[in-house]
Amino acid sequence: MVKCDHNKSLDLDVSEINVFFYDFENNIERDFPINEAAQGILSLSNLDKVKKLFVFVGGYKSAINKDTEQRVRDTFKNFPNSYLIIIDHSPYTNNKIGNKKGYERSVKYVYFIGKQLAQMLVGLFQGGISAENIHCIGHSLGSQILGHTGSIFIEATDQKLSRITALDPAGPCFSNSLIEEQVRSGLAKHVEVYHCNAGSLGTSSVLGDVDFFVNKGISQPNCGTPLLPGFFDSPKAARCNHKTCVRMWLASVANPDWYPAFKCEKYKYFKNDKCSRNDRTIAGFWNPGNASGVYYFSTVGYKFN
Repeated sequence: MVKCDHNKSLDLDVSEINVFFYDFENNIERDFPINEAAQGILSLSNLDKVKKLFVFVGGYKSAINKDTEQRVRDTFKNFPNSYLIIIDHSPYTNNKIGNKKGYERSVKYVYFIGKQLAQMLVGLFQGGISAENIHCIGHSLGSQILGHTGSIFIEATDQKLSRITALDPAGPCFSNSLIEEQVRSGLAKHVEVYHCNAGSLGTSSVLGDVDFFVNKGISQPNCGTPLLPGFFDSPKAARCNHKTCVRMWLASVANPDWYPAFKCEKYKYFKNDKCSRNDRTIAGFWNPGNASGVYYFSTVGYKFN
């Protein structure tokens, strides 16, 4: 059990967050303290304010030099007419004091990280970057951070970010918390949530405009999950299930026709092919943003590891 503190009155300092900005087309990489990031990005001489801006926020124990962040860079380095931002909040979300205490500490900082990121995006918006061109992607704790980012951005601008993609939003300290502490529908023009390890490291709550359950949404192929997932998982299996959401989604960027998904009430109906005549959409990066409700899809046969 972990102790969960969502106290927003603590006024915690998060000025050590680093913002990494990538303009792959022009071979430009810059990093800024988050308090200076909006001004720094807007001052770049060749900045094209009409390009798409992807913002990635990792989870607990993430950092700019980790494998997930490298996968994100590799995925978007050839994506046309776009920039990439990666948020490194590791000074506040690391496990240097131990996994349990480190996670409890990280949860205390979620609101303040989300708020500071929102203020950065507000600065970019005020500098001429349209909210319509900002797509935020979060994994685990990063997804929950984006809940606060989206909410505060709306309060400050009366505008909504184009999209929030929440990849297996963190479950511990959030599944049983108030909805205001979680990423959710209404915080962007389209909020899509992907579930890969629901009930364990990820939340089982249905939160978005559309919620995608990947395979069963609890465990993933080739992760060594036992017959009763969530109860007897090894830490390695749980992490594998949890990270599958990132790997699966990133792989879809280069594969527009992957992951046909079907609206379905339960996994057993989907598995038994009882939802094949229901509403259908494409899950992943190319999801058109017009689906709502709960959808299931399978990753069997797709290679993304």
